[in-house]
Amino acid sequence: MNAVKPCVVIPTYHHVSVLDGIVSGLRMQGLPVIVVDDGNEPDDARRIAGICAAHDGVELLRRHFNGGKGAAVLDGIERAEARGFTHALQIDADGQHDLARVADLLRLASAYPTALVVGEPVYDETVPRSRRFARWITHIWVSINTASFRIVDSMCGFRIYPIAATLAISRSVCVAQRMAFDTEILVRLVWRGVDVVTFPVPVTYPPGNYSNFAMWDDNLRLSGMHAKLFFLMLMRLPFLLFSRIRVRRRSSRHWAAIGERGSYAGLWILGAIYKVLGRRVCLVALAPVVFFFFLTGGEQRRGSLLYLRRAHEMGFVSRAPDLFLSFRHFLTFASSAIDKLAAWTGKIPASSVCGVDEGEFDRAKKQGQGAVIFTAHFGNPEVLRAIATLRLRWRINVLVHTAHAVHFNRLVNELSESSTVRVIQVTEVGPDTAILLQEAVANGDWVVMAGDRIPVTGNERISWVPFLGKPAPFPQGPHILAGLLKCPVHLLFCLREGAHHRIYFERFAERVELPRKGRNEAISASVARYAERLESHLRIAPLQWFNFFDFWHPGGLKPPEPAGQLEGQ
Repeated sequence: MNAVKPCVVIPTYHHVSVLDGIVSGLRMQGLPVIVVDDGNEPDDARRIAGICAAHDGVELLRRHFNGGKGAAVLDGIERAEARGFTHALQIDADGQHDLARVADLLRLASAYPTALVVGEPVYDETVPRSRRFARWITHIWVSINTASFRIVDSMCGFRIYPIAATLAISRSVCVAQRMAFDTEILVRLVWRGVDVVTFPVPVTYPPGNYSNFAMWDDNLRLSGMHAKLFFLMLMRLPFLLFSRIRVRRRSSRHWAAIGERGSYAGLWILGAIYKVLGRRVCLVALAPVVFFFFLTGGEQRRGSLLYLRRAHEMGFVSRAPDLFLSFRHFLTFASSAIDKLAAWTGKIPASSVCGVDEGEFDRAKKQGQGAVIFTAHFGNPEVLRAIATLRLRWRINVLVHTAHAVHFNRLVNELSESSTVRVIQVTEVGPDTAILLQEAVANGDWVVMAGDRIPVTGNERISWVPFLGKPAPFPQGPHILAGLLKCPVHLLFCLREGAHHRIYFERFAERVELPRKGRNEAISASVARYAERLESHLRIAPLQWFNFFDFWHPGGLKPPEPAGQLEGQ
């Protein structure tokens, strides 16, 4: 574990009504808090002081004059450095951000201690349209000034600063002190070679929410800041272009740190094309978009080529992998996304999916018995999910981590007819989730889990097992949960074959037995069997496996030494 010592910095000016709840929520998570009173008037100042005094582990800094958000944040970070903290989680005091996402941001900071971790806002209907437009303009300028499309939002007041790098900038150059601070400090950190890691976070504008954003004054300041940064960027352009090359050569990140690419507006346009003109026209329209992301997605492209080389060595792919084959891999993924839209909008009938009413799948379905279903990011199990819920009215519970497909899942929800499927968003399975799933299985429901990505929250519960000729990390969580649920376990894939889809369904185990003695060995044996069965099915449609990162060393993970002693062997 990296030596990350975080605290929280909360700048506040006029925001008092929800401050106590924010401070309480953060202290419940054990985080030290520094509240910066940015020159509030006496009544608000007394209320802020009372809130801070009511909580242990909370320090109040008071500025005598209002200097703006940037000045308040920097004062808080200066104080955090003096107290020996390495990272400062900055959160606005207006109650817009979900405190449940704090743990996710902190985990990313621990995994990437030199990076700036930024919340990527996922807005609901409460956000004013003017805010969306202003942020869109700022996003364009940030993309220009950083020579990068990776930064989705530079104005989110929910982020974790690496203190040393941030203060090195503020002490060497004059940084914007008011609302332009969030964007300017981000751009300057990128110029210093600091990576930016994003994580989607829900943002809600509470009723009666007061905004300190001065429409005319702050927009003028933002415009001036963007212009200043643009001319400074021109002098740094060779360095920025070189840094893009350097980033492409570094090791792969954990899959949870790779954010969703593309905007909701772009996805909505493609969805509209699909609904009006059909799948083929949508694929044609999508091809240049896929090509753009193929060219600019160096990390995803490397992950694709690495997998294809492994598949070629195993004889699954006849031709030696090259950029053209990797592009086909990207196109196949885009095609599966269109199939997902088609399924959830009722455009794929059950009759076009082979195996729905026959074989092992049909027998298991008719038994009406609760079961655990292992699947993977392989093929398109969404097609079967959609048919099951929209046509067969079949009860399914799906455990997912959807943070990296927020925009796409929002589009699917808006276009779908209806759904009785219960999607359970999980970072890790706690006692409440386990009880919920036990009740579902007892009622005859199926619980569906992907078993081919290591945990978001840590790497303690993984097994290194042979996969495509090399040791690879697989999660133990699905197998542990299957053991706790004490029900039959099946393996399910749904692959596209020409114009149709076909179900591949098999009994994995009557039950996953986890005896107290030799429990770890039993878990690893189950994981190894899952990896072996997944590998066997990959031979059928190798281009339909969609893990676009270094699957064998995500986040720089390496197998335990000595490398030959693999778990499960």
